[in-house]
Amino acid sequence: MAQYTQQFLNSVLSQRGPAALPYAEDMKWHIRQHLMHLVEAYPSLQPKTAVFTHNDGRAVNLLQADGTVPMSFQGVTYNIPVLIWLMESYPRHAPLVFVNPTRDMIIKRPHPFVSPNGVVSIPYLHSWLFPSSNLLELARNLAHFFARDPPLYSQRKPSNPNPTPNLNPAYGTVNSSPAIPPREYSPSPTPPPPYGSGRMEDPAEVFKKNAINKLVADLNGDIREMRKGSEGQMEGAFGAQAVLRLREEELRKGVKEMQDEKEALEQQLQMILMNTDVLEGWLRDNQGKLDGSKVEHVDLDEAFEPCDVLSKQMLDCTASDMAVEDTIYGLDKAVQEGAIPFDQYLRSVRLLSREQFCHRATATKVRAVQMQAQVASMASRSSPQNAFS
Repeated sequence: MAQYTQQFLNSVLSQRGPAALPYAEDMKWHIRQHLMHLVEAYPSLQPKTAVFTHNDGRAVNLLQADGTVPMSFQGVTYNIPVLIWLMESYPRHAPLVFVNPTRDMIIKRPHPFVSPNGVVSIPYLHSWLFPSSNLLELARNLAHFFARDPPLYSQRKPSNPNPTPNLNPAYGTVNSSPAIPPREYSPSPTPPPPYGSGRMEDPAEVFKKNAINKLVADLNGDIREMRKGSEGQMEGAFGAQAVLRLREEELRKGVKEMQDEKEALEQQLQMILMNTDVLEGWLRDNQGKLDGSKVEHVDLDEAFEPCDVLSKQMLDCTASDMAVEDTIYGLDKAVQEGAIPFDQYLRSVRLLSREQFCHRATATKVRAVQMQAQVASMASRSSPQNAFS
């Protein structure tokens, strides 16, 4: 039975297209596990698919657990027929539970947990919380609350099937026993017929029955083997589905990172294009200022002129300082490679260091004069403002 249930759930939950059940893909594994655990503990409840009609008229194909829940009342075990619907949002939301009385049962009125139309509302349903809540605990709670107050009566038919018109007024009313559903029982065995009353069976009929029984046994064996093979394939498919979902998440993450990088590169490209436009505009504006006949005689050192004498002197000192630094670096390389004698290297470095010191000292003095001039300029600008204030 467990293998049949597992095969059935694997089949209906793996359907695609218009026939697919309306459950979320990431929830189907939870639904399968909940129903399997329920059937293992309560074999009297079996999963099925049926059409459920909502109050607005929508009809959807849903899973249900149909059967009975055993409960103990006054030391006797009774079976309460129930119907558990797994709605579209299950298991994030609670299922819909109905008491499903047979023809010889009626619902007790009033009942604290069952409405007149059979809807069950026990506290476990109101406090349903995913992922801790499940169908197995729901069935146990149903058995517990039904044992406290059984929801069904068993109605008894009148003893006289053809009553006369002058019966008492109670005729026609439903006779009920105290809030207990009928108990399942097995009929007593029929006594064997007396000797000589039986009839001999036809050998052809006996052969036919034996052949049919053998075929049924062979078919059941083949079906079990097919179920085992299909079950293994479904387990492998579920495992592959989980791996594919992980890869899908990784691919989505990689695509998002690539899109973000693309957007950043596009922004950098826009900045470069803007700077290029600015530079080209500057070149167009200043190209006409040069005399075409004197372009090839332009001195590169004179292309950029300092704003004053001190700035020009600072530029010269800095350039000379850096030139000496480069020369000393070249001498270091030359002496390491043995291109010049060591004594000549020392003399050259001594002379260059003295020259570099002079350039740096001059640059320091020029910087001090520039600072004084800047302070004086700031003071002169602030004096007229103080005078007006």
